[in-house]
Parts: sequence; structure tokens; C-alpha cells
Amino acid sequence: MNDIRNTQYEVATFAGGCFWCMVSPFEEMPGIERVVSGYTGGVTEHPTYEEVCSDTTGHYEAVQITFDPEIFPYEKLLDIYWRQIDPTDSGGQFYDRGDSYRTAIFYHNERQKEAAEASKQALAASGRFDKPIVTPILPAQTFYEAEEYHQEYHKKNPSHYKRYRTGSGRDAFIARHWSVNRDQERLKRHLTEMQYEVTQNNATEPPFRNEFWDHDEEGIYVDVVSGEPLFSSRDKFDAGCGWPSFTRPIRSYHIVEKTDTSHFMIRTEVRSREGDSHLGHVFADGPAPTGLRYCINSAALRFIPKDKLAEEGYGEYLKLFEES
Repeated sequence: MNDIRNTQYEVATFAGGCFWCMVSPFEEMPGIERVVSGYTGGVTEHPTYEEVCSDTTGHYEAVQITFDPEIFPYEKLLDIYWRQIDPTDSGGQFYDRGDSYRTAIFYHNERQKEAAEASKQALAASGRFDKPIVTPILPAQTFYEAEEYHQEYHKKNPSHYKRYRTGSGRDAFIARHWSVNRDQERLKRHLTEMQYEVTQNNATEPPFRNEFWDHDEEGIYVDVVSGEPLFSSRDKFDAGCGWPSFTRPIRSYHIVEKTDTSHFMIRTEVRSREGDSHLGHVFADGPAPTGLRYCINSAALRFIPKDKLAEEGYGEYLKLFEES
């Protein structure tokens, strides 16, 4: 079981089906110290992956998250968790069936229990799903770390992970139930013509004649449609191309890459995960430390200054500007 020696940190434990898919939604967030894949909820001590998959141990595949609640509250972890699973399925998750792939929230104290129960009730009342929410809320038990090859599997085996995640049906389910409602008439009313054409019709705005190409104020850039955080001013650089360019996103989870064969070229398109907005493209000609250049349309972005982050609900990202 993990030994958390720094008392400012807390631990959260979630089971959401295959633990490979439950790491990236949480990692890279401000205040998240560690995300570990493992097994919990069963009776077998120090189980192996094969034993857990045999459904004879009672264990769930789960992730245990070490986090700083002052920076990233437990309630926000719950919000992310619900968006990764089918909470109406008691027999597994998506392609993976069996007890080890069931969902569960394991609480570590009464405050976590109360928050989890409140979030479950709110989800049920939202009407988002037409079936009962069956994910149980259970007291935490001993958490056993999974074998090393399972840790950060999405980074060690990215091609297989992406194929598995897509093939499992998880991403399609999330898109169907959690993507921003793309009511085209509503978007036309709330977006400028350029914002609409870029985000919805994959248009490209003119270089050097857009809002953020030479913008250098401290803050973050969010999807103009969904509001999900995408890029930080700390990772912005002048690529000389006339569009805002970044070496990396704030969180890779919020960025979806797709092959783009339009205009007789083969490029990698960049879209937002929740809003499904066209953002731009990513190229392998950027500076250190990533060597990447995320070439993004200003019209796909809304800028939030550092001193407005807390006011607009992005307070956890202030931590980005405190780091050396």
C-alpha cells in the first residue's frame, strides 16, 4: 500500500474498468503528484494481473491518485472520474467484462464519502443517462500496485494503447455522453464568423492577422467552444509563422490528434477532446524541450489572464506560473 509521507497530500482511489485508460485523464493536472495502477477491493494479498483477471480474487483494477486538495479538490477528481466510465454498467466496462473491470469509488475518509455520494446523486438527477447509476461507493481497502509494465502503459506502448482504447468503445461512449452539445444554430449565435468556420468547418485564419499570434501576456488559452484548458503562455513561442504556437498542451488528454489528408498534404490535425473543435495542426519542427510546434488558430481560443484564473474557475492553473 502506498505510504504518503507528505501530510498535505491525500489519496483517492477509483475503479473504472481497464486501468490503462484511467491514468491519463488525471495525470498532468496541477496538484496531482502521482497516479498508480493497481488492484483493490478483494481478498487475495499481493495479487498478480493474471489472478485478478481470473475473477477469483474479488479485486478491481483501479488507480490510486496522490493529490494536493488545496490545488485540485477531491470534487474535481470525481468530476473527471464520472466522465471516463459507463456508470450504468455493473458487469464491466465497454469491451472488458467481469468483476475486475467493474466501477467503484473507494473513499478514504468521511468527507470523501459524502462528496462521492453527493456527486453520484447529482449525476443521477442530471438525466444524462437513461439507466440507474450503479457505481458503488465503498470504503477503501489495501491497494496493491500492479506490475511495472502496467504503470504508465499509455506512454510505454502508445500505439497499442490508442488502438485498444478506441477499439474498446470507451472513447465513443465518452463522446456520445459527455461532448459539448454542438447545436449549430446556438454556436452561430455565440461565435464570430471566423470562430465558427475554424472550430466547426476546419478553416484556417490568415497568418499575422489574428488575435494571439504575437500575444505575450501570462495566462492560459481555453477552447472557445467548451472552455477546456488547452495551452499555457509559458509554453508559447514565436515560430515566425503568424499563428500562436506552443511546444505542448497543458494536458495531453485534452488534445486529440487526427490524420489530415486535405489540400494534398499529410498532416496531424489537433482537436479539443470535449468540444471537438478544430484547433490547428502539430508539427515536429518545434524547439526544446518537446521538439513540437502546436500551430493553433487564434479563433479557436479564448485567453484567460493569470489574474483572472481563479475568478473564472481555473484557479488550479495558477500553480503553472509559480513553478521555476
